[in-house]
Amino acid sequence: MRYKHLFFDLDHTIWDFDKNAEETLHELYHTYKLHDLGLHSANQFIETYTQNNHQLWADYHLGKITKQVLRETRFSKTFIDLGISPEHIPRQFEDDYVNICPTKTNLFPKTHETLSYLKNKYSMHVISNGFKESTEMKIHNNGLGIYFDNVIISEVVGINKPDKAIFEHALSLADAHVSESMMIGDSIEADIRGAQNFGMKAIYFNPEGKEAPEDVGHQIKCLSDLTEFL
Repeated sequence: MRYKHLFFDLDHTIWDFDKNAEETLHELYHTYKLHDLGLHSANQFIETYTQNNHQLWADYHLGKITKQVLRETRFSKTFIDLGISPEHIPRQFEDDYVNICPTKTNLFPKTHETLSYLKNKYSMHVISNGFKESTEMKIHNNGLGIYFDNVIISEVVGINKPDKAIFEHALSLADAHVSESMMIGDSIEADIRGAQNFGMKAIYFNPEGKEAPEDVGHQIKCLSDLTEFL
């Protein structure tokens, strides 16, 4: 099959969410002097936050929680999990994180080289479950806009992956047929299952080599692998 349209996830697939979050949280750890609150390890704080954030995003993908709940919960739960009482949680921590993190520019290896190569062969698009302002900032600050014809953001559309409706909207916007379209993303539930249930082929971006379900056929560890696969 000769594909014509490639649809990419953004966070954890192109934009290295965990690395950018870690960089931001190290800065905020020192800014807020969290050591003085009794949090003696920035790495422990980051590890606890990462676990909480991943679970909350999984719930958000499935529509179990709202954006507001996600943002209100991820740091408050992290602080409480680490023994900080609610009255001592820094009130502006979430706002500072939201303002700083999207300005970070860590991408996965070979991102620009791969997208530049593929741009000459395919029409490319983004389907992101991220939030409008931060998604647009990430794309702008990293010079990614030149590669994509459309950026579909769930907060704008009002539907999250894996709902079939956001894939239908994306293909309609791109004037693409499902048989000539491919989804690339890191989330089995949101990206791979979402695309498969819509009838679209999908490639699992799996840089850490995690064990995947048997029916997830195509996997890549580096974005540059796409140049050989497609």
